[in-house]
Amino acid sequence: MKSAHDPGPLTGTAAGTAVGTADGRTRDRVVRILLEAGPSTAAELAHRLDLSSAAIRRHLDAMVADGILTPTTVHVRGPRGRGRPARHYALTDAGHEEAGPTAYSDLAAGALRFLDEVGGPDAIGRFAESRGRELELRLAGAVDGVPEERRLAALAAAMTAAGYTASVSEVPSGTQICQHHCPVQHVAERFPALCEAETAALSRLLHTHVQRLATIAHGDGVCTTHVPGKPAADTEGSVPADNTTVPVRIT
Repeated sequence: MKSAHDPGPLTGTAAGTAVGTADGRTRDRVVRILLEAGPSTAAELAHRLDLSSAAIRRHLDAMVADGILTPTTVHVRGPRGRGRPARHYALTDAGHEEAGPTAYSDLAAGALRFLDEVGGPDAIGRFAESRGRELELRLAGAVDGVPEERRLAALAAAMTAAGYTASVSEVPSGTQICQHHCPVQHVAERFPALCEAETAALSRLLHTHVQRLATIAHGDGVCTTHVPGKPAADTEGSVPADNTTVPVRIT
């Protein structure tokens, strides 16, 4: 006998709403995973989300059709083996917009265009440097006094809290900081001085020379900053070199 509190099976509009809500939650989780892990295969996403192959492909096909995802090929270190590389899915610009607040991107870009017209490139450079210093101050507390072998992990955690969704990967020549989200992506596409100032801030925070290899604003999947030297042995959240993607060097 059915309980008085049992609404019974959902039908019609109620059923459609429930399915739509579930689909929305899965979509949000896909976006979050791609932010944190970078381009991923359907099999990897299905495993993370505990979904069947058919279910994850239905979600991915819909997100590609909506312009949230784009199929791409990721080159990894080591031999590829036989056959074609597995298809990976990466976030588009619209996908990155779904991941964080970008309501003021157009306003910020317009303000910088005006500043460029009035003050020229020097004014943009001074603004970018000022913003880099502000970022440095925001992150400094997370790394001050932290042992060198833990500094990169602490910095990545602070950057994630600041909206950059950062992780650390070890490579033979040192370590890479990977930022899977850029809060100022659309503005930085037009004004690369913002990326340069951010890189300089990371260099000052780590007390060493760093090199930016890739940026989301430049069209890459992640912002990758190379920190030369011996990789930290116990870097929390690090990814072994054989599993890291090879970033495209900006020229």
